[in-house]
Amino acid sequence: MILYPAIDLKDGQAVRLVHGDMDQTTVFNDDPAAQALEFVEAGCEWLHLVDLNGAFAGEPVNAAPVEAILKACKVPAQLGGGIRDMKTIERWIDRGLQRVILGTVAVENPDLVREAAKEFPGHVAVGLDARNGFVATKGWAEETDVQVTDLAKSFEDAGISAIIYTDILRDGAMKGPNIAATEALARAVDIPVIASGGVSSMADLEALKATGVISGAISGRALYDGAIDLKQALKTLA
Repeated sequence: MILYPAIDLKDGQAVRLVHGDMDQTTVFNDDPAAQALEFVEAGCEWLHLVDLNGAFAGEPVNAAPVEAILKACKVPAQLGGGIRDMKTIERWIDRGLQRVILGTVAVENPDLVREAAKEFPGHVAVGLDARNGFVATKGWAEETDVQVTDLAKSFEDAGISAIIYTDILRDGAMKGPNIAATEALARAVDIPVIASGGVSSMADLEALKATGVISGAISGRALYDGAIDLKQALKTLA
């Protein structure tokens, strides 16, 4: 199981939110590229990046720090937030991003997801962010009546490389991931599922791995706070 250290970008800084609330922000590093390098030097295989401002604006806002990270780090990175058209997808992949994460458009324009996955095989993931089992969009500000499993199944034949599943009520709260819901989703589809939201201890990582069906986990606050030791976690999950 791959551990993806998370760098959430707001106003050019590496931050964490609680429950996706932009008003509940903790700044962890003024230099996101330096933070990314710390994770890479600890041995991580991937980086997970989120343009928080972009998720609300509907277009990239934190492009400069993302590009600085891509330039500084030699491991693959995935990015979500504000990526809602082919031009933006192409631009990021051309700049060295390994994987774009499409969230809002997966609900509003699923044909774009299919087109992108066909055009850039292996480079497109879908971000499914859920509150009580229903997908939320636009930086989690809008709730839909779309069920996570239904939307995930609709992309079974699209050729997407992964689904990043976030339980919003667990995100940034250090209360553990929703293992049951994540495992159920992973068993319902053939697409690799990455767990996100609330991953806050080694026990959480071990429980996710023990399901045997979850391909990765994203953690942010726990790495910054020291609740998870990255080197130890990578060793355990190898």
